Amino acid sequence: MKKVQFTETVLRDAGQSLIATRLPYSKFKDILETMDKAGYYSLECWGGATFDTCLRYLDEDPWVRLRDIKKRVTKTKLQMLLRGQNLLGYKHYPDDVVRKFVELSIKNGIDVIRIFDALNDLRNLEVSVKETIKHGGIAQVAISYTTSPVHTLENYVGLIKRIEEMGASSLCIKDMAGIMNPQECFDLVKAIKENSKLTLHLHTHCTTGLAFMTYLKGIEAGADVIDTAISCMSGGTSQPATETLAFALKEMGFDTGIDYPVLQKINDYFRPIQESYVKDGTLDPKVLMTDTDALNYQVPGGMLSNLISQLKAANSMDKFPDVLAEVPRVREDMGYPPLVTPTSQIVGVQAATNVLVGERYKNVSKEVTAYLRGEYGTPPGTVSAALIKKVLGEEKPYTGRYAETLAPGFAAGKAEIGEKARNDEDVLSYIVFPQVFEKFAERREVIERNRVSYSIVKA
Repeated sequence: MKKVQFTETVLRDAGQSLIATRLPYSKFKDILETMDKAGYYSLECWGGATFDTCLRYLDEDPWVRLRDIKKRVTKTKLQMLLRGQNLLGYKHYPDDVVRKFVELSIKNGIDVIRIFDALNDLRNLEVSVKETIKHGGIAQVAISYTTSPVHTLENYVGLIKRIEEMGASSLCIKDMAGIMNPQECFDLVKAIKENSKLTLHLHTHCTTGLAFMTYLKGIEAGADVIDTAISCMSGGTSQPATETLAFALKEMGFDTGIDYPVLQKINDYFRPIQESYVKDGTLDPKVLMTDTDALNYQVPGGMLSNLISQLKAANSMDKFPDVLAEVPRVREDMGYPPLVTPTSQIVGVQAATNVLVGERYKNVSKEVTAYLRGEYGTPPGTVSAALIKKVLGEEKPYTGRYAETLAPGFAAGKAEIGEKARNDEDVLSYIVFPQVFEKFAERREVIERNRVSYSIVKA
């Protein structure tokens, strides 16, 4: 009997896609032991936008959150999403910082690190892959899936071969915008399985309505693990429902290892949480709709929910269709980068700026400038010569591995933050999000003083 396993995303990507990652540890801590009994391959619970959100909005130390999850989840592997040389930030960091971050992620409880690069520039994955393996972690390398004139089946298979040569532990097709159709998935999975012996994971979103069909065709072609979200936090820009696929695959004769009654308990727990986010407006109904226009603009779930939040803040939701239409035009100008963090934010913000200002590239973000300089890696396709000229003038883009130009950063960051950092984990938080961490550290001191004062009064 063919075995198909599940990675549950409710603790990370489902929440990131539907509610901009506003899920504090206190809301899900009591269900963790139950989730540990469900039979999942892994729980995706860290990385991506969770790190930033914990510090910026939730007044949580992300490292403490990870350790707390690990205490309650003892059987199921914990998984995180890492942006290669970008770590969990939005620029490239020095190699010593990447090594330290990977080391401490594993030390604090992570088992599987899913590593990707927004441009599929494998040079940006080498350090994190080697360091993950060095410290006993599972280095799962993901290819950022997209469609364009320069993204072909042959090119993807070529990437997989090079990833295997890097020493990756497993592979993932990361379809962040939900645009991979069933036949494309079947063909790609089949080609990969014919050229690699590594375990293959599938990741997609329900944005366009294709996800369930895409998963079934991928499994038919030999995929081993699928990413799903418990049903009340599934659909729309999130992943397909765990229960639905567990039921369907069991009926089709697959061994999922999933305990269905446990899934029901998990969903019963999260349902009132989901309903509370609907009531307070955090979960916008727009992100729960099937949007076939996404087959054109290719905006991933997390980017879509954040874009809606940004336009609401600017009182410009009426410009939403125009911004979505501008996204593919900006993407073409920039050489068809896959739209995944950080390139999704880079392209999305520039598209929004073009629309809101009323003139294309009148204002260009520093991130677009860095992209055009080659600081994020080599674009998949040809970048608009006119755009390069407008932004860089006579400056030539850098074509090497940009991280090699960066001086070591950990010791310098430790010296800068000084006594505000209680440990090396704090130093890394500061290096990746300096201003955000400093504000968090100040609030942390106040919260702890108030807690001590309350305890004294109560006693």
